[in-house]
Amino acid sequence: MSEQEILDLSEEFARYRRTALAEVEAPGPAAVRRTVRGRGRRRLAASATTALALVGGSAVGYAAMSGPDHRPGPVEPTPSVSASPTPMPTSPTPSPTGTSASPTTPVPDGRFSRAQLLGVPVALPAWRAGPGCSTSQTRLTADAREGANWLLALDHGDIDGDGAVETVALVQCVLGTRGPMQVVAFDRDKEGKATTVGRVVATTIDKPEWLFALDVVGDGTVRVQVGDIAPGGGWNARWSQRQWRSYRWEGDAFSQVSGPTSFGPNPNLADVAVTTGDLVLRTADDGSRTGTATVRIRNRGTGPVAHVVLRLGVPAAVRADVDGWDPCVGVHDTVEPITCRLGRLAAGAEMRLDLDFRVLEGITLSTDKADVDVQPMDSERDVLPDVNGADNLVQMTITYG
Repeated sequence: MSEQEILDLSEEFARYRRTALAEVEAPGPAAVRRTVRGRGRRRLAASATTALALVGGSAVGYAAMSGPDHRPGPVEPTPSVSASPTPMPTSPTPSPTGTSASPTTPVPDGRFSRAQLLGVPVALPAWRAGPGCSTSQTRLTADAREGANWLLALDHGDIDGDGAVETVALVQCVLGTRGPMQVVAFDRDKEGKATTVGRVVATTIDKPEWLFALDVVGDGTVRVQVGDIAPGGGWNARWSQRQWRSYRWEGDAFSQVSGPTSFGPNPNLADVAVTTGDLVLRTADDGSRTGTATVRIRNRGTGPVAHVVLRLGVPAAVRADVDGWDPCVGVHDTVEPITCRLGRLAAGAEMRLDLDFRVLEGITLSTDKADVDVQPMDSERDVLPDVNGADNLVQMTITYG
């Protein structure tokens, strides 16, 4: 093949490239490649046929001489226009399972064991006016040290409805035997420190004077057993009237929601009084002297008294005689005093005793006075405090007629 023939064939291929590129639309790189490959193959076949027809056998000889490795490959055209690729649709990112809101911060658990509560400083609501114990960052104690805040009892429950447990404690400010008391609710902050929710109930100068127990029930209600009179000073705890009162957290304070709100008269708060006439001794036929004394005992209290005890401090020479002494002991002994156990006395009732005495002939009395006193007792025969002890003791005068 001559040099001119080779140039003519090259010109034919160049014209093919220009024609093919001008017809390409570029919807996108991938589509361009597919379209050009298909069209290029068809046009290449047509152009090659035309070129071979022009150059005759010389072109065929060139192709055979060049071999398959020297054939021009498919055209990979670069588009002459810039086209943005068609965006592929994207699937929405699935939301996390459950609500799309941010997760709720866990509520701190406000449960303190007895040991834990004793080991951390706490703030207490103010004690009532008068001498009191510390309230700011104070530590509770496990025993009744004077001037300390004594931890008596505790319980747990969800008292504020936040889904976490709080601690409720019964605390006493130890001042002698009748220091003030209060029930206090504690929680735990995010740092794990004890915080004070509020006071549930406290003792007062009026009533209740004492708190005996507490109990937190399932719905967060705090039940407190309150007493009308504080034990101590001769008053036994079992004599106090007791009531269970229930309290609920109202968002800023506790309020009573059930149970009694007041106390009636305490039946163990006795008020008995004794009166007596003089004992007038007259000479009997046998030379002795005898006489009768009238003793009256009245229950002025609002409740019955289980037992009334009368004591007669007469001289040993003055002994019981004949009548009126059935409920009494020691009447035939020389031991003072003569004691009479008189049983139950209803509220407002009065008991009268006509007691006969005798002094043997020739006996001279050392005194002309005898103490007469009465004591109210409970069912276990413990002496009850009397609201007016001044009228529990009188003196009986002994005279000779």
